[in-house]
Amino acid sequence: MNSLIRGRIRVLASPAYLRAQGRPRAVQDLERHTLLGFTQPESLNRWPLRGAHGDEWPINPAITASSGETLRQLALQGAGIVCLSDFMTAADRERGDLVQVLARDTADVRQPVSAVYYRNTQLAARIACFLDFLQERLG
Repeated sequence: MNSLIRGRIRVLASPAYLRAQGRPRAVQDLERHTLLGFTQPESLNRWPLRGAHGDEWPINPAITASSGETLRQLALQGAGIVCLSDFMTAADRERGDLVQVLARDTADVRQPVSAVYYRNTQLAARIACFLDFLQERLG
């Protein structure tokens, strides 16, 4: 495994979800919303939100998945509010398909984005070249 970059994470929702359910104005408002979270690791269900609890807010997701891409798709379909890395959601945010919520309450937390691969001496040069390309594009 090779860490390529450290990506910022944000709390996001689709405009359709926010129209239907209302925009949370404070961290505590999230308790009345449908939250999308990870089955594991549990650390991914501690969102970077400031408050009396510190800079992490543990959530109890109503809907869970093991895949960030699945959670992204659920959020795009208006199923709830999600916390995902910028590298996964940059295009969605640029198009306005997902919008950040609670921006002023969000701590600047960055998670490692890693490449996972089997080490094989025959593929080592190709893998190294590809990892360099990814790091340049993502960095």
